[in-house]
Amino acid sequence: MSVQGCPQSSPRHTVSIMKVKKLLILAIWLLLLPTIKSVGQQIIPLYDCKIPNSIEKPDQEHGTAILTKVSRPTLTVFEPAKEKANGTAMIICPGGGYVNLSIKTEGYDVAKKLDSLGITAFVLKYRLPSDSIMIDKSIGPLQDIQRAIMLLKMRAKEFNIDTTKIGVMGFSAGGHVASSAGTHFNKSFVDNPTKINLRPAFMILAYPVISFTDSIGFKISRNVLLGRNAGADQVTYFSNELQVDNNTPPTFLIQAEDDGLVSVKNSIIFYLALQKNKIPAGLHIFPKGNHAFVMEPAKSNWFGYCAQWLRENGWINE
Repeated sequence: MSVQGCPQSSPRHTVSIMKVKKLLILAIWLLLLPTIKSVGQQIIPLYDCKIPNSIEKPDQEHGTAILTKVSRPTLTVFEPAKEKANGTAMIICPGGGYVNLSIKTEGYDVAKKLDSLGITAFVLKYRLPSDSIMIDKSIGPLQDIQRAIMLLKMRAKEFNIDTTKIGVMGFSAGGHVASSAGTHFNKSFVDNPTKINLRPAFMILAYPVISFTDSIGFKISRNVLLGRNAGADQVTYFSNELQVDNNTPPTFLIQAEDDGLVSVKNSIIFYLALQKNKIPAGLHIFPKGNHAFVMEPAKSNWFGYCAQWLRENGWINE
């Protein structure tokens, strides 16, 4: 019986439409499956409630492989096979000059490489400095990596990781975030009522922004993080080669001599500061490769040098 003015489709016609819809949904799901897997099994919001040092604004984040206007920090988890996991964890900080995040090539893709070594990798989507979303933009990324370290130590059992084997890895401006974690851990920039030790166990820094000094500093990142009128004290504080002491974590640095964006002197001066303070450190300089060479297939061997340093220092055992 049909309702007047609302003619019914025949049962046969209705069933065929439903089948088509189901097939379409299945096809779309299968197409999306590789993408879903590529960004990890779990995404964890970095903060449980209000994000510290934030100004409430609508989320304007944009992009997939490269992100802009990041204001909601997260960790994306990449877990190795259980039989291969060795308890070591790595927080990965993608680069992008503090203007954007190259989260695929310097985040997710690197995480998969670390998985192959039995390392549990966590890609950090840290906030990009902006006066529009932060009360003090200079400390925003540092807050996020400190919170990431704290979170992993609090949830170590859940991820089957050793709290004494949590390292940080950073690329370009992400190298500044990572090296800030390794040189400013004595001061907590996030709420830390139980006094969790925020020192990373080790650092791997690839073509990193280290210094904000006039002579070798990367001015784009300095201006975005600190502002164009940053005072001398602030420039010194965030020039991480000047903050190295005898408790700075062991570090491996890798860069190309012909880097046309961030001077190779950033890696060299940080290595010399580590050596002066008797910190175990490694440095590999390619003669060619320019900047962001992890994105280039021709420089695919860069990861082997990092893996070798990790093995030699006991962070992984295969």
